[in-house]
Amino acid sequence: MPPRPATERQEPSSGPLRVPRAVLADDRCGSQPATTGAASGSREALRAALDLSCALDPVQLARRARIEPDPWQAGLLRSQDRQILMLCARQSGKSTVAGLLGIHQALYHPPALVLMLAPALRQAQELFRSARGLYGALGETVSAIEEESALRLELVNGSRIVSLPGSEATVRGYGDVAMLIIDEAARVPDELYAAVRPMLAVSGGRLVLLSTPFGKRGFFWREWSEGGPGWARVRVTAGQCPRISPAFLEQERASIGDWWFTQEYGCEFVDRLDSAFATDDVRAALDPTVTPLFA
Repeated sequence: MPPRPATERQEPSSGPLRVPRAVLADDRCGSQPATTGAASGSREALRAALDLSCALDPVQLARRARIEPDPWQAGLLRSQDRQILMLCARQSGKSTVAGLLGIHQALYHPPALVLMLAPALRQAQELFRSARGLYGALGETVSAIEEESALRLELVNGSRIVSLPGSEATVRGYGDVAMLIIDEAARVPDELYAAVRPMLAVSGGRLVLLSTPFGKRGFFWREWSEGGPGWARVRVTAGQCPRISPAFLEQERASIGDWWFTQEYGCEFVDRLDSAFATDDVRAALDPTVTPLFA
């Protein structure tokens, strides 16, 4: 399990926990009618207990969706941190965690608006498809769907999960966001990040940034390196993922070279290949006590 620095724990302010009533029989009973009132009541109690366990522990929700979380995933799912940074290699499971966090918010803290952003439409569709697949795996004993489209899921409990491509024009107008998830955050423009942060001002909602590195630039790199203790940071390299074999990684390093490999699989922020000066050297040369000539 990758090291995770201590962060300030804050209680979420997205509303009280609400547990929806289960509506279907469990898998063992199928559609068969109850033989006695006692048996029916027992099944109802079992369903209620299962739903309560998922409400109180998101890891149980993951298992209900047939996902056994890695230790780092379980830690994040149970985290109460309001701001989360996931610096993770490709195929490490970061989108799965983000989807489960969003679904748990929508199911058990209604009416919640969960907004998912990505740099492009295709990425927004993939992120939403991942979350929708996890929701479908839970079965119909969770809150039913009121309305659905390619990038939107609205539940009868009033919660919405909306996925949007990363354009300032498309995201403005949303408010009272309970959870804001930004996928491939290292490739999202700084202007968009500045435009979406105010969506959490009134709601006090959670902010989840997930990405592989993309150079020493942009808000994702700054929040990771300079964002302070208000962020929970998790770094997961490809070598730490049990589903990625060492043989595959050796082949990838030989195929794409050290520069790309270090970023995509090693989760390290590196300078561009065409940089004349290293970012760390430039930053070390700065003196905050000297007044700039253009000031």
